[in-house]
Amino acid sequence: MLSIIQHTLTDMNIISAITSTVFIILLGFYCRKKGIFSDKVGKILSKVVLTVALPALAFNSFMQDIDPEKLKQGMNVLIWGIIIYIILIFISKPFFLKYKGDKQDTLRVLTIFGSTTFFGTPIVSSIYGPMGVMFSSIFNIGYRIFLYSYGYIKMSGLKMELKNIKTMFLNPIVIATFAGLIIWLCQGYMPQMHIPAAEGIAAHNVAFLRIDQTAIWLFKPLTYLAGLASPLAWLSIGSTLGEISFKSAAADKTSWYYSFVKIICVPAINVVLLTILTATNILPVSYEALATIVIMMATPTATVAAAYAISFDKDALLASNASLISTVSAVVMTPVWIIILEVISKSGLFH
Repeated sequence: MLSIIQHTLTDMNIISAITSTVFIILLGFYCRKKGIFSDKVGKILSKVVLTVALPALAFNSFMQDIDPEKLKQGMNVLIWGIIIYIILIFISKPFFLKYKGDKQDTLRVLTIFGSTTFFGTPIVSSIYGPMGVMFSSIFNIGYRIFLYSYGYIKMSGLKMELKNIKTMFLNPIVIATFAGLIIWLCQGYMPQMHIPAAEGIAAHNVAFLRIDQTAIWLFKPLTYLAGLASPLAWLSIGSTLGEISFKSAAADKTSWYYSFVKIICVPAINVVLLTILTATNILPVSYEALATIVIMMATPTATVAAAYAISFDKDALLASNASLISTVSAVVMTPVWIIILEVISKSGLFH
């Protein structure tokens, strides 16, 4: 065990991914505290990430060959991405039984829905590359369905509205995900283009929509845009942390308890259940799929979930405090989860 941990802690790919995340978040924090970033920078950066960089990252991740194992893993991630939210809807209640009314509703919704897209995907991208991003994009299909249906209904007390359905399906990231997913799944049935032999690569045919090979002139700018996702997201997180009073939020014990549940218990539940499902071959997942899911679930409060609490006056102060404390906790715990996942990878259960 010690040798595995030592190997993990000396793996430069893992260490550099962790330090990149932490250092750039700290840079955003510093720039906000020093006034280099205005109070609007965090929101502007997050808009760029959500409307431009992450859609490009999601789409590009599907520009790869399909094989039976990848297809199986993708489908298993999709199934788990739906099942886990149903499980969390039920098991979130026991964690917050001592809280009543709006406070319990808010804590449960904030626990179920983390910042998987904005916080999780950039980290997954930096560690597990296109395969991790593809798994995260597929996993987020279930997340968005429940966030804009159950999350909205629970917090508003209203029935599902048309505008939420539009938000669910007309979101740039969702459009890019489904476009990429369709190309990935159907590439064998599309008109094929001949790709001449190149250095180290034999001549072959690919689907005409595989722009990574058929339209490099289009794929390259998308690659540059995708590369912005991680650094801009981390700068935005740091900038946002820099404008909130940590002292007042830290005095709220409920926020600390919530963060413990969200950042430690929820990912741990995923590890345990997925280990059982893989060992029994009921819903086996690869190591990359497991790691992606755990990192996605070890994320702080989702912006949309916090916005619901503020919009519908469901203990807005608690939501704000919980968002800050969980973000700080996630920054601290993400490196720990990455190390735990690397130790799990050496167990031989996940391949």
